[in-house]
Amino acid sequence: MSAGTFRTVRVRRVSALLLSASLLAGCGLVSGSPMTDDVQPGSVGQGKPLDGAELTVTSKEFTEQIILGNILGLAFQAAGATVIDKTNIQGTIGSREAVRTGAADAMYEYTGTGWITHLGHENPIPDAQKMYEAVKKEDRKNGLSWLPYSSLNNTYALAITEKTQQKYGLRTLSDVAALAKKDPKAVSICVESEFAARNDGLPGMSKKYGMKLAPSQIKKMSTGVIYTQVDSGACTFGEVFTTDGRIKALKLKVLEDDRKFFPLYNVAPEIHSSTLKKYPEIAEVLAPITKKLNNTVAQELNAKVDVDGEDPHQVALDWMVKEGFIKEG
Repeated sequence: MSAGTFRTVRVRRVSALLLSASLLAGCGLVSGSPMTDDVQPGSVGQGKPLDGAELTVTSKEFTEQIILGNILGLAFQAAGATVIDKTNIQGTIGSREAVRTGAADAMYEYTGTGWITHLGHENPIPDAQKMYEAVKKEDRKNGLSWLPYSSLNNTYALAITEKTQQKYGLRTLSDVAALAKKDPKAVSICVESEFAARNDGLPGMSKKYGMKLAPSQIKKMSTGVIYTQVDSGACTFGEVFTTDGRIKALKLKVLEDDRKFFPLYNVAPEIHSSTLKKYPEIAEVLAPITKKLNNTVAQELNAKVDVDGEDPHQVALDWMVKEGFIKEG
């Protein structure tokens, strides 16, 4: 398939997904339930500036997103709002469409996802601030407002076990490309289906590094399974997220993206513009929380869910209380 054909197919696929998600949100079929935590302002939400507001929070379906969606909801509750929880929406498109159409008011989104997946750009911007400013400016026409981003950068990476690293001496993605050329049988990659098709995923990475991979070398599976498959040796390499707590828990080694292919994915609040216009206090409520988020915090919170089996909402609540952002009761 030519690059032009691939782009055409991708645009058609994304357009169909956008239409489907828009119809889903417009028909009110995105389920949700009230958040009923007994929380009060701590360092955020003092004076309850959102008293009387009815706000809906959303997120994608993976652990970090669900935690972040709950953090949003808890912050809004402490500031006086009534909150509806519509977190855990499947896929990258659905949660964004919920915010864009007004079926939800807020989510935490990633700048790289906004720039490439939602706005359709092929080339990432390597500077975090410039990336954020570009996404913020261009997304205004879509009725979406981006608030300041955090240093939490949940980008893609390939990870291996210590044993594999020692066996092949791998440190970078260029090393992986060289191994794939020298010894193809030594290379198998476990990836999510979405990563296998995204321009900022496997196709783009393979092109950037001149990595020749046969279909038999690529194994598609769910996110959680990837980590265990790499740990067991069933796959030589696994697609991982740099903020995932299982990397440290399983002692996996992340390979350096030495050609700087993967975009920056700094997380930032994405708000339905009409909501932010009505409740501009949202920006002040979320600013210190977003500033506190970073990769270390994310890894710790994600590990509590994915490694220790804790509930994402409880993890979010415990962190918000620990940091003094809110108080219980």
